[in-house]
Parts: sequence; C-alpha cells; structure tokens
Amino acid sequence: MTLIELIESSAQQLTNAQVSFGHGTSNAFDEAAWLVLWTLDLPLDTSVETLEDPPDSKANMPVAPADIARAATLLEARITSRKPAAYLTREAWLQGMAFYVDERCIVPRSLIAELLVNGGLDYWLNESTQAVLDLCTGNGSLAVVAAVVYPEVVVTGSDLSADALAVALINVRKYALQDRVALIESDGLEAPGLQQRGPFDLIVCNPPYVNAQSMSELPPEYLAEPQLALAGGADGMDFIRRLFTDAPGHMADGAVLVLEIGNERDHFEAAFPDLSVVWLQTSAGEDQVLLLTREALRASAEKKKS
Repeated sequence: MTLIELIESSAQQLTNAQVSFGHGTSNAFDEAAWLVLWTLDLPLDTSVETLEDPPDSKANMPVAPADIARAATLLEARITSRKPAAYLTREAWLQGMAFYVDERCIVPRSLIAELLVNGGLDYWLNESTQAVLDLCTGNGSLAVVAAVVYPEVVVTGSDLSADALAVALINVRKYALQDRVALIESDGLEAPGLQQRGPFDLIVCNPPYVNAQSMSELPPEYLAEPQLALAGGADGMDFIRRLFTDAPGHMADGAVLVLEIGNERDHFEAAFPDLSVVWLQTSAGEDQVLLLTREALRASAEKKKS
C-alpha cells in the first residue's frame, strides 16, 4: 500500500464513522493525513499530492505493513474515542508552531494566532507596546505566539484552570520563553498578580463563549474538552460581560483588547448594542474576532451609568 492509498482509505473510514472535525482540520482527508503522517514520523507538511506528480511528493512511497498497522490503531482510537486527534498525538499545530496538548485544556485553534502572525494587529500597536496579556490562555499557545512574534514584549498568560496552566508551562519551556512569559492563575482579571504585571498594552482573549443551546448540540469531540473553557452561559456572554467591566482598569492608555467570539456575533451585538467595536478580517471571515479600545470600553461604561 502506498502513502496516498493509506491516507485515502483512512479518510473514507473517518467519513463512514461520521466523526466531527474542527480541531486543526476541517475534513476527513486532512485529518487522515495528519494521523498517518504523525504515525510515520513524517512532517505534517509532507506533500501527498499526485496531481502532475510534484517532485517533492511522497504520495506513492510504499508503507511497511507494521506502519500500516500502527496507523490503523491510531485511526481506530480516533473513531472509537471520538477524541480530537490532538489528544491522541499530544500535539497541536497553530500557525506552523507545534504545541503540547492533552485533556487538561482545549485544543488550540484560535484565529487570534493568525492575526498575530500575519500582522493583523500591528496597526493598533506601537513602539510603546511592552506588556501583553493572554487571558484564558489554555495551553499557552497565544502567549507563546505573541512572545515569538513580538520579541521585545513581555507576556502574561492567565487562566482559571491550574491544570491548563500546567500544560501552558510545558509549552513556555518548549520554546525557552520562561524569561518573557509568566503564567498566573486567575478567575478573569481578579488575581493581584495581574495588577502587578500590568497595565497591559494588548490583551488577547479567546474566552468561553458558547451559548447554552449550542453547548447542548456539540459533537463528542468538543465534549471531550474541558467545558469550563467552552460554556459561556445562556447567551455565551457571561464571562465577556465581566471582562468588559474589569478590563479598562488593567489597560494602559491606548491599549486594545482583542476578543474571539466564534459564531456568537448575534448574541454579542444583542448583549452590547452600544459598544463601538472593530471587526477584524480573518480566514474565517470578519465576524469571529473583534477589537476594542480602552476608550470604547470606558465610554460604554459611562453611558450605562448615565
């Protein structure tokens, strides 16, 4: 059996089993390629195309029977457990960077990483941007990406979950960023340590925002993740309401808050109809990630008082 035959056969099995995607891949072929290439210790960007026989393609390389068996074992685990592939491989990729991951945290997939890497936030930053906060850091991936993209800044990663922070520490050490990335356990912005690390010039946050109806309809792959990191209450906005109240006190003059809300724009706009926001363009469209200035948050708070 060749590599492409093994991948195509595995993809068909995933399709037949009706597994769900969204934790690094969006379709059966890409998921199968990930599992097979990982099993064979091949780079995940290995070309498996056969169209016009690209010179770097390994599509037609033969796969040893023992490797076929190993791939089949991993594929069966993916189908029977319904766990995201990243939990089985203990590895997730974000913007070309590999991160350790396990069931103590959600699988990293934030679109904010894309904005950090492609310069989508640069317009809102300047030479005085020194302190960055990754709130709800999970496995620490956004904190690490920010530190790599902006080598002159110091980064704080914060999360309510001590388990998630233990995973984040693995990734901070993986990229040798202990001197520039600090991890703090905090319920939102409550921990005194955050006050000491701020005020922040940039806050990025991929919070729990899934509304109750959507939570009840999630496939098993998402239910395998810590619900603490997903569930945002009846309309998905519980954490965000508290964040908007507390954030201005942790933001420097000219600071911005970048927030991911997934498919919850309707709920967001219903909850914050008078808030001035900037919707940011990502590969998923322009209704998944938004930006708020400190001034906009303060103006909204003042309007509520009056």
